[in-house]
Amino acid sequence: MNKGRIIVSVTNDLLTDQRVHRSCLAMTEEGYDVTLIGRMLKDSKPLQRPYRIIRMRLLFNRKALFYAEYNIRLFLKLLFSKADCFYANDTDTLPANYFAARLRAKKLVFDAHELFPEVPELTSRPAVKKVWTWIEDTLFPRLARHSTPNIPATTAAFTVCKSIADIYKQRYGLQMAVVRNVPLRRPAVVHADSKPHKILLYQGAVNVGRGIEWMMQAMKYLPDCLFVVAGTGDLFYELKQNTLDNVLFVGRLQPDELYKLTAKASLGISLLENRGLNYYYSLPNRLADFVQAGVPVLATDFPEIRAVVERYGIGTLLPPQPFFRDKGVSQPPDPMLLAQKVRETLDFWEKMSPDEKQQRFNLAASDLSWDNDKKVLINSINTIMGHDK
Repeated sequence: MNKGRIIVSVTNDLLTDQRVHRSCLAMTEEGYDVTLIGRMLKDSKPLQRPYRIIRMRLLFNRKALFYAEYNIRLFLKLLFSKADCFYANDTDTLPANYFAARLRAKKLVFDAHELFPEVPELTSRPAVKKVWTWIEDTLFPRLARHSTPNIPATTAAFTVCKSIADIYKQRYGLQMAVVRNVPLRRPAVVHADSKPHKILLYQGAVNVGRGIEWMMQAMKYLPDCLFVVAGTGDLFYELKQNTLDNVLFVGRLQPDELYKLTAKASLGISLLENRGLNYYYSLPNRLADFVQAGVPVLATDFPEIRAVVERYGIGTLLPPQPFFRDKGVSQPPDPMLLAQKVRETLDFWEKMSPDEKQQRFNLAASDLSWDNDKKVLINSINTIMGHDK
């Protein structure tokens, strides 16, 4: 049964965006005809998915010209494509989706992966941040009007955590369901950690504010550990040129490859800087990935992160480092003290019994699972598409 055609759009090249893939897969399994639109980069690898994929080659790949070209081309494509619903991922795809949906009287889904104007790449660029804030100030109140249940609703809105949902509710009256960025359920298998080199793993974008440089500085005091960075980003090539012998950059990995690497790690690293509300209220998907692989974490003590780490007892929290907004930099932690905290955390988990460790991670993995969150996604889409029970 075909419940309707949904066109999903995102500004990346689709390869490693597991949230978008999980959403498209869930809608496909529910009976929707899904098409995913992204872009093609020079180094983009071929993809095969159980739904249609369109990857646009753009003339511009950075900054304002990229976003302008992408939204114009996406808008034209949406105007002339057969569809019943347009699904925008993040604010940078919303203009094209919103105006195409309104002109064609189609349903609209908005999925905010983050508090977009507060991303670190924008906090130091007030003029650009002002533009994205203006876009949200203009469009979000309209989304709120169209998502009112008694109209009936023609728009559904999601975001990744309650803190961000609360902010958008307060600012614009926009009611957003929480669909966390969590992976599929995998049984957490706890192994004895007897490897000669203990792997400390960071996975995700290699961008500003992720604490990667801090860990690199601490590695000189952790000679029996290997710090592995899985991912690419704006700082990838710069940081890769300044590595120690026990720091390894492996680039982007396919999901299955990444999970195999994650399962070998002794400690997952998620040391965010306090560069704005987007990081402060974030719940990084890498935390759930570490949980599914049975890997404890060392993470920054931010509200959403603290709620997970303390609830299940699956890691250690570090106070956020002072951030000097006038200079746009954080005070880095003392490398020796950071290394000491890593060592203490590793020792704590080595002394824990396998049964207790298994119990903690099984409980966390059952909650931080896409099996739970996709129900919220599908119920909301079924409602606006007229298929609610």
